[in-house]
Amino acid sequence: MKRYGRITGWGKAVPERILTNHDLEGMIDTSDEWIVTRTGIRERHIAGPGETSATMSVEACQKALAHAGVDPEEVDLIIVATSTPDYLCPPVSSMVQDQLGATHAAAFTLVAGCTGFVYGLVTASQFIETGLYKKVLVVGVETLSPGVDWTDRTTCVIFGDGGAAVLLEASDQPTGILSCELGSQGKDWDALIYPGGGCAKPFSEKVLRNREHYLRMDGRRVFKFAARTMTDSVTNVVKASGLTWDDIELIIPHQANARIIELAARRLGVPMEKVMVNIDRYGNTSAASIPLALCEAVEEGRLEPGDHVVFVGFGAGLTWAAAVLHWQPEEAIRAEDWPLPASLFRPVTQVRNAVWSTQVAARARLQDAAMAAMAPINAWQRRIRGG
Repeated sequence: MKRYGRITGWGKAVPERILTNHDLEGMIDTSDEWIVTRTGIRERHIAGPGETSATMSVEACQKALAHAGVDPEEVDLIIVATSTPDYLCPPVSSMVQDQLGATHAAAFTLVAGCTGFVYGLVTASQFIETGLYKKVLVVGVETLSPGVDWTDRTTCVIFGDGGAAVLLEASDQPTGILSCELGSQGKDWDALIYPGGGCAKPFSEKVLRNREHYLRMDGRRVFKFAARTMTDSVTNVVKASGLTWDDIELIIPHQANARIIELAARRLGVPMEKVMVNIDRYGNTSAASIPLALCEAVEEGRLEPGDHVVFVGFGAGLTWAAAVLHWQPEEAIRAEDWPLPASLFRPVTQVRNAVWSTQVAARARLQDAAMAAMAPINAWQRRIRGG
């Protein structure tokens, strides 16, 4: 009998302290207007003493398990997606397993940058579909604030701390991930990087003096990569799912920058009402951003049983990931009733998707041409301001 991974529980955890744009005005040369215009961010949560990736993971997992009515001892596997573990060794996943009391669970940490949660979700589904495990926790968590240079306004205004988790349980009724795409563009590995502190450049007085232990980002390279991969990967997974765009109730993108999200929505021809955005309240929380947005979407009633949601992320690596998921946390529908569009209307679906893909590609080409035409003007304006 085929098995499916069904999300039955979810929970989030964020630090108590909130750092607003107005707070940042007193720390660096910036303004609320400058930050909001360029990123859409108004505030972010910052970890305080005793708040770490492990503690936030445990709190989020406890909430997810309580929602599903599952005891920690029943969990088979814990996957923690993060680039900011409490320690380089041991893996933070083992700390979470211990503090949660999941005595029978295996645990590992997954490092895929901001796409880590979607990578983890796909991995968990595979473990369930093979029959190896029945209950898997997937966590996306980051404590980015200690690794941010608080004198660099191009990065410190963007990032925040937080975590969220979901519980996947085995189901014999079709649900969960319908299609997915994982990818990596390794030639741009240095576009988002902590230059110092790893084995290539161990921590030293020179690393400290050059501030190479802080996160650095090539914003333009990341922006171009994100705009393209978000559009392409969403198009690909919706087509592969056997659904039409009209069957998708919500898109939950990685919350990196509101302008990137808006650009991708325009290229896809999607109204912003169908896109979950909460970056204004959390900033970019990397691997935590998609599950945090998922939790809030459920809380706000934007996801109902039977809905279809698209997760799409991009980040360090550079990596990307997207998945179409059937949201059925309470009671799965009968196998003979699902999914009707794919089985009965496949020819019509294929035609509609072909038309939609053509429209998406045309909009992307027009916007790329417009951005290329504006580049010299923008460069000239920057030179004038600099002078």
